[in-house]
Amino acid sequence: MSPRGGKRQGAGRPSGSGKFGETTKAIRVPESMIEDIKTFVLSKGYKLPVYGNKVAAGFPSPADDYIEGRLDLNEHLIQHPASTFFVRVSGLSMIDAGIHPDDILIVDKSIDPAHGKVVIAAIDGELTVKRLYKKGEVIRLMPENQDFSPIEIKKESDLIIWGVVTNVIHSV
Repeated sequence: MSPRGGKRQGAGRPSGSGKFGETTKAIRVPESMIEDIKTFVLSKGYKLPVYGNKVAAGFPSPADDYIEGRLDLNEHLIQHPASTFFVRVSGLSMIDAGIHPDDILIVDKSIDPAHGKVVIAAIDGELTVKRLYKKGEVIRLMPENQDFSPIEIKKESDLIIWGVVTNVIHSV
């Protein structure tokens, strides 16, 4: 036995018996963010009200003041938080897919970039958002606007798929 401290059998709190019921890890955050982080953690994200009535896109109908529940946009829009990022759109090549200039794309790096998916790709260092066409050895990045041409990916091209677009945040 060590005369000064050290590990002793039976000493300390039993594993998993703390406030969170599991092991914890300290992280460093700016002091100015502590209250915001506490609020976020305690509320498990920011949940917004969801009303039970659907909104008529045709003729209006009377609506109740009934809140169905609360919606956390993180849970609704982000399936894999550790592998998700946002990117802002420029250009018109994807307008027929509902992607407009200044929209914010939610991109998931963990989803397989399969044929037909809308992807964020880097071609020879240039970023673009396009629909992926993969048939056999042929790879193209397809625009969703007839004013733009498909991008043929040649064998010598440096293509990196950054992720698959899962949602579009569009202002009206």
